[in-house]
Amino acid sequence: MTDSTDSTEPAVGAPERRPGGRTARVRAQVLDAVRAELAEAGHEGLTVEGVAARAGVHRTTVYRRWRDVGGLLVDVIDAAGEMDWQPPDTGSLRGDLTALNREIQESLVVRPSFAVALMAASFHSEQAARAQTRLWADRYAQCEILVERAVARGELPVRGARDARGARGATELDARSLLIAATAPVYHQVVLLRADPDPRLPERAAGAAVLAAAAGAFSVPRTEGA
Repeated sequence: MTDSTDSTEPAVGAPERRPGGRTARVRAQVLDAVRAELAEAGHEGLTVEGVAARAGVHRTTVYRRWRDVGGLLVDVIDAAGEMDWQPPDTGSLRGDLTALNREIQESLVVRPSFAVALMAASFHSEQAARAQTRLWADRYAQCEILVERAVARGELPVRGARDARGARGATELDARSLLIAATAPVYHQVVLLRADPDPRLPERAAGAAVLAAAAGAFSVPRTEGA
């Protein structure tokens, strides 16, 4: 079910050209207000009027640029993708995945958690859901460097695999599957089970994923021309 405030037209997301001056300030004020309102009251309490009041701008300014709550959610997600974030680089895959999991866990357990509120909101807005899918796909693609570095260091040797005729052929690692396996336990524990955070879980989940990868759990046949 989509949010009743969603427009049938595509929401206005981040502009192709970065706005400057007053436009940039207004955008920053409004998006800060969206984050605060969403974290405090959830999607049900998010309104254009509330955002405008918190941001100190007229509601017509918000309606003109973002149209509705769906447009606000899309832009705040797009803004997250614009952040200059870099994946951890600790010198080992287990260390990198542990550091990544700790970042994730911290974002989920802080109160109020904007990350959790945004995930919940995406179930009420198709616009937000599409934007969040794009963001998550980009983040996983960005984190594939962790696996690439591990392969280059020899932590995850590429293994041979036999096809149905018994011929041995090269395989490669499915980096995204490895990353999902490493991070999923944190989301499961905190978001789905709503359990207290386990300080040992980030490292345990990372270690399990590394062991599985070393055993070939995420190996797939190399594509032609790869």
